[in-house]
Formats: sequence, structure tokens, C-alpha cells
Amino acid sequence: MATKEEISMIGFEIVAYAGDAQTDLIAALDAARSGDFEKAEALCKSAGEALIDAHDTQTKLLSQEAGGGEMDVTFIMVHAQDTLMTTMMLEKQARFMIDEYRRIAALEAKIA
Repeated sequence: MATKEEISMIGFEIVAYAGDAQTDLIAALDAARSGDFEKAEALCKSAGEALIDAHDTQTKLLSQEAGGGEMDVTFIMVHAQDTLMTTMMLEKQARFMIDEYRRIAALEAKIA
């Protein structure tokens, strides 16, 4: 059985990875809006790697629970799950928006 302290520490780890990913995704959107698509793609890649780390951390805890381990829900873990899920949605939206910024830039280049 994982203790509340252990679960909270895992929650902090997930929040840290997801927070890093959020920061990179917002910076990627800013870069794309400015026309720096190479930088935007690099930041999206970095965000994706951080999300994989967060998801891997989450999966280890889920595996323990699926194996019969008892888990106490902590507010920190709830926050971690919320942060991870909203960041995963942000990643999808950011990729969509970056593609749209590319299309806009291509259209502007055609009419200029």
C-alpha cells in the first residue's frame, strides 16, 4: 500500500512534468504566432516528452492500484490528475493552432 505521503510525492512529480509541458506549449503558441515554426515544433516536442514522463509516473501508480494495492486519494493527486489532463488537452489544441498559424502565414505570403 502506498502511503499518503508517497502518493502526494507522486502527485508533485506529475504536476512538475505537466507544468513544464504547459509552459512549453504556451511558448510554442507564442513562437508560432510570431512565425517561428521551427521553435514552436521544438517546444511541442519538449512538451510531449514531459507529458510522457508525467503519464509514465501516473501509470506506475495506476498499475499498483490495479494489482490490488490500496490507494488513498490526496488533494495533491487530484490536482495532479487535473493538471495532467488539461495539459494533454492543451497539447492537442496547441498543435491544431500551430497548424492554423502555418496556414495563415502561407496565405499571407501568397498575397504579399
